[in-house]
Amino acid sequence: MMRLVFVLLAGLVLAGCATSGVDPLAPKTVNSVNLKRYQGTWYELARLPMYFQRNCAQSEAHYTLKPDGNVGVFNRCLTSDWQWEEARGTATPQVPGKTDKLWVEFDNWFSRIVPGVAKGQYWVLYVSDDYKTAIVGDPSRRYMWLLSRTPTVNSVVREELLSKARQQGYDTTRLIWRASDRQMAKTSD
Repeated sequence: MMRLVFVLLAGLVLAGCATSGVDPLAPKTVNSVNLKRYQGTWYELARLPMYFQRNCAQSEAHYTLKPDGNVGVFNRCLTSDWQWEEARGTATPQVPGKTDKLWVEFDNWFSRIVPGVAKGQYWVLYVSDDYKTAIVGDPSRRYMWLLSRTPTVNSVVREELLSKARQQGYDTTRLIWRASDRQMAKTSD
């Protein structure tokens, strides 16, 4: 039941994120993402509050490059009750041939009934040269994720990501940080 609720809410939130206008003050993207290097597992270090992730203590995303050039998306989060919530979807370029601005549509009942309506903007704002850290957001600056190939990063990398997010106009004081394994263990006691 929780999985159904998670997928439903993800679709509804993403529907609210979809816009058609171009904002000259929108955050700057990286211009190009090597999707082959970008695929794989990314751990969420921190995020701005998002309704469908409200119960998530630890989240991760798994991206797979498809033969058609789109990206398969498998998101999952571990709640503080030690339950996994999952959502699958597809990311497609907003502009053919450009890989820094993607539409993400999750596979749920709503997107099957009304295809193309419940899609969210996934803008790659930063990716390190070694593809080990990234910042993803949306043009409204309501949503943003700090991502890493590892569940934790050192303080220097953390501060670099925060600085880059602030330079893009994101409110980093509202970030929700990934719960550590130690914090998760304490909640289960």
